[in-house]
Amino acid sequence: MSNAFSPFSIARLPRIEFGSGALDKLPDIAAGYGRHLLLVTGARSFVESAAGTQLFATLRARKLSWEQVRVSGEPSPEFVDATVAALRPRQFDAVVGIGGGSALDAAKAIAGLLRPANSVMDHLEGVGPELPYRGPTTPLITVPSTAGTGSEATKNAVLSAPGGFKKSFRDDKLVAEWAIVDPDLLATCPPTLIAADGLDAFTQLLESFVSTRANPMTDALARSGMMAARDALPALHRQQSAAARSQMAYASLMSGICLAQAGLGAVHGLASPLGAFFPIPHGVVCGTLVASATACNIAALEARDPDNPALPKYAEVGRRFAMQKGLNGVDARRFLVDTLRRWEAELDLPRLSAYGIAEGDFARIVAACRGGSMKTNPIVLSDAELTHLLASRL
Repeated sequence: MSNAFSPFSIARLPRIEFGSGALDKLPDIAAGYGRHLLLVTGARSFVESAAGTQLFATLRARKLSWEQVRVSGEPSPEFVDATVAALRPRQFDAVVGIGGGSALDAAKAIAGLLRPANSVMDHLEGVGPELPYRGPTTPLITVPSTAGTGSEATKNAVLSAPGGFKKSFRDDKLVAEWAIVDPDLLATCPPTLIAADGLDAFTQLLESFVSTRANPMTDALARSGMMAARDALPALHRQQSAAARSQMAYASLMSGICLAQAGLGAVHGLASPLGAFFPIPHGVVCGTLVASATACNIAALEARDPDNPALPKYAEVGRRFAMQKGLNGVDARRFLVDTLRRWEAELDLPRLSAYGIAEGDFARIVAACRGGSMKTNPIVLSDAELTHLLASRL
């Protein structure tokens, strides 16, 4: 038997600073690009936190100047274009994105367009002309304050037009120069955010692990991330601890790296139209669908493609979760799904109907779900299977 690996490619990653207190390194890193910064943050949480107060004081002590843009909710193309138009004359040396996925995605898009100054609609996938992005970008530093999207490590900025679409501006040039991951920033996250974001990270790890584009390197990172999430997510939801924060920050970072390199699957395929058509947070979509989607994939694979390499991978995760190396494949996969069902209940994930989604909406959701993420799902799911998946979480 050959032990040779199949060919694979790894795209550019940020330089990474990880660990408690890593935020203290931001002023020195930013100063390496110049004295005038653009800070893109969430609406309130970081700005009003002790960590934010300390950072601003240190930036002032370093004689760095900055302007600030606050992102409320998911960023839209109009928000990005208006921000770029207003700020372009200022000539920033670097952009610093601090916050959850929305703030980081907005920072990515703004940093990409401050210098070219054209509309983000020129490049948005599946919308408009989809022109190649030429750059140049403004150097970007990303600082996640939640553990979920992994946006600090990806090349795509997800933008939303409420009621219309949720699409990505995506290019290797948009990858941050630095990702500063400080688990201490998770201390202010409420349990509902920990649950949704944590299951988003886990979903990204599991989907990239069984993706048709998975490779040995992403598999290794996904394994370590999933085990960190297994140990930390329920514990962090119940009670904050430094160890659990560190494990979930790590799991989220690994999920961003893995999704950027290997792609995702059915949950994220459905998340795109769900997030576009309804006011449902992305993490909630992932958290409420991951158990049902995993069960749906496993059933379809067992019935139609029993030799698919994703099946032993699902079983591997089940064995690791059960800590039983000898567990047979069927039982191991059942243990994985049962664990995800337990998390779904324990973390109190809302059902789809809580956001106004009804059975009559399923047809248009399914019709719009077969974009990029669905293409790397380990098996092509039928419209009927996807409809049943949605119905199980109505």
